[in-house]
Amino acid sequence: MGASDSAAAGPRTFDLDRCVHCGLCLNACPTYRELGLEMDSPRGRVHYLIQAAEGAMPIGPAYVKHLELCLACRACESSCPSGVPYGRLIEAARELIERTVRRPWRARLARWFLLEHLMVSPFWLRLAGTLLYLYQASGIQKLLRSSGVLKGLGALGELERLAPVMERPFFYRHIGKTFPAEGQRRHRVAFLAGCVANVCMARLNEATIRVLQKNGCEVEVPAGQTCCGALHVHLGLREQARRLARRNLEVFLEGGYDAIITNAAGCGSTMKEYPELFEGDAAGRERAERFARLTKDVSEFLASIELNRALRPLPLTVTYQDSCHLAHGQKIRQAPRQLLAAVPELRFKEMPLADMCCGSAGVYNAVHREMAASILGKKLDCAESTGAEVIATANPGCLLQLRAGVAARGNRQRVVHVVELLDEAYRNGRP
Repeated sequence: MGASDSAAAGPRTFDLDRCVHCGLCLNACPTYRELGLEMDSPRGRVHYLIQAAEGAMPIGPAYVKHLELCLACRACESSCPSGVPYGRLIEAARELIERTVRRPWRARLARWFLLEHLMVSPFWLRLAGTLLYLYQASGIQKLLRSSGVLKGLGALGELERLAPVMERPFFYRHIGKTFPAEGQRRHRVAFLAGCVANVCMARLNEATIRVLQKNGCEVEVPAGQTCCGALHVHLGLREQARRLARRNLEVFLEGGYDAIITNAAGCGSTMKEYPELFEGDAAGRERAERFARLTKDVSEFLASIELNRALRPLPLTVTYQDSCHLAHGQKIRQAPRQLLAAVPELRFKEMPLADMCCGSAGVYNAVHREMAASILGKKLDCAESTGAEVIATANPGCLLQLRAGVAARGNRQRVVHVVELLDEAYRNGRP
């Protein structure tokens, strides 16, 4: 083991000491807004962390329950006057839980398959994606949903409702390819394809590449790249995340790119925080810092360059929901709105509580279904209040959550990524 591998788990005292318990974070917390319970607020959870660090509280059921109910949306960070790094605290606490608590065998099996195999293996993702595609395209899904059979399956039926639509052909066919810039090449960038996005966000990934090409970018999708490790970090599996990070450092840092682009806010936030995975490993940290400096969300990157204005009008009313790890994790709020404002005839309506979590939060909506559904319901109420026909966002997890909610309500709102609207506006755009 390297120094970073053997670092002690658990939140650091100097991070905990930054909290002055003022409570300004409470109203920003989705679980506190839902439950009104101090122990399910950031301040309450920090109290748990301090008690455990001082040996006054065991890492037992109460500790686990209240920390795992946290969405890790980091909205509290945006409202905190003391700069408490709550995201780092909750991730360290979950690492401590993973090292201390033995979960039931079903939970261990699910995590082992999801995080050690499915998320990191093109073979398993292709297989799972193909099976789910056949289930959806064959009409079996439609039949089961209309028959009401799924309602009798309890949790399994609820999970089925959250299953993303598989998009054939999968994006894997583009990995290893280079896409030339349209017109003069102004930038040379690498694109992170993601993991699950390869099978359920293939069209979004293709749209992202087209928009970058339209803006003078030569886009390479490097072979050998892997999952960014965001889910692993959020669930306390830092060693697994570190292995994935090392792989991506090897693949992306040797290319001499101007930027490493992602269209997933959750991925980008973790990639920009890769240096935290290599504390105690000077060489690894230096490489991770170079990688982090190159990493850009696609909206961040496009808003920073001279945007190609050959956009045709889109006479749509659009509202925007801030993805948590873009707004709170990366502190990027204006870039997506700036891009939407560039589209002719697009009417933008600001959403109330736009930066409040939608309830997706990685696998949170699958594990804490009732809480996630309640949070989603309030988000959709806010979206509907704008009268917008399109909900735009900046993260695949948010897209899937919002689409599932819109479908359940049976309304006609479209849910798209900001870059998909740009792609739509560039098609047959002005020369």
